[in-house]
Amino acid sequence: MDGTEDSTATGWRGSREAWLDAAYAALVEEGIDAVKVQALARRLKLSRSSFYWFFETREALLAALADRWEARSTTPLIAATRAYAATETEAMLNVIGCFLRPETFDARLEHAVRGWALGDATMRARLAAADAARLGALRVMLTGWGHAPAEADVRARTVYLVQIGYIAMQADEALATRLMRIPHYVEIYTGRAPSAAEVARFRARFEGDLS
Repeated sequence: MDGTEDSTATGWRGSREAWLDAAYAALVEEGIDAVKVQALARRLKLSRSSFYWFFETREALLAALADRWEARSTTPLIAATRAYAATETEAMLNVIGCFLRPETFDARLEHAVRGWALGDATMRARLAAADAARLGALRVMLTGWGHAPAEADVRARTVYLVQIGYIAMQADEALATRLMRIPHYVEIYTGRAPSAAEVARFRARFEGDLS
């Protein structure tokens, strides 16, 4: 069944993932106020009652949406800070690379969640916890490469707040331009310039995205 207008007559209710996908689309396109059961039912061309086969309440849907955000942002970023690297500059390239693809850091969802948190105390607390976890992972990575704790904290904040600034400003920067700047970012973040070979390997990971 493809969700066309006769879907309610045939009894198709969609799926949990379909409702969650619709909620995601509404959130990133229009904001949290658009994530309402009736509006999602219209988007999916389903009956409102179909929603309750998969979620007990709208709040349960919002919790699942917040879980998706964590899985598409916090989890991959923390994993990037722990990924194998032979040098500190390679480790920082792993982190920066995480931010360059929506599969590993969903910037549209991050922006929408930050807007959502402005009017929702529960989401605001969850966002604060995520920010703390992300900064903590960056600090651990940097102290592991020999930076003193206070210095590692400032460097971690520099890395993280620059990225959040990109998202908050919805910066329209071509990938080619960002790749050109990345060696300089690495040097600012770590105090060391990446080698030519490290930069070449990093760029090769994104060559397919430049076309």
